[in-house]
Amino acid sequence: MAYKFMSGIEGMDRFGTGPVRSAYFMLTSTELQSDFDSLVGQGFLSQWNYPTPNASALPSEYGSVFNIRILTSSEAPVARGTSANGQDVYYSTVLGKQAITHINQDGYSMNLIYRDPYYSGMLAQNATLAVKFAQAQAITQDTAIRNILSTRLSSVNY
Repeated sequence: MAYKFMSGIEGMDRFGTGPVRSAYFMLTSTELQSDFDSLVGQGFLSQWNYPTPNASALPSEYGSVFNIRILTSSEAPVARGTSANGQDVYYSTVLGKQAITHINQDGYSMNLIYRDPYYSGMLAQNATLAVKFAQAQAITQDTAIRNILSTRLSSVNY
């Protein structure tokens, strides 16, 4: 059994809003946003209709469907023209909380590197600002990861 990332959001007495269930995360393509919009009234709730959208939605969050909060990105994988009838196939990854983790490496602290424009170029047009740190991401339980493959509901091509 996978644990949910986010706790639910209690509903408020505000027109057009609704409560949000505790949920897993799904990362999918921005190209599917219009398809999610067509599911309003069938389980999809836009993040604009959360009781407190600015306080409770993540920056890339588009909405939620039942127990899944949808994060969209233009970098999500799409296999162009690979379905049986030549449509694009969208890879949507759903994660439970225990599926991944962030590991800080022992014995190494963060370094902030700053060099003002005087040192960077002939005309002082470039500066350097960087952060150096040791960390790793790891898959801790691959059974809490699911990859959903789908095509578009509509025939709109981008």
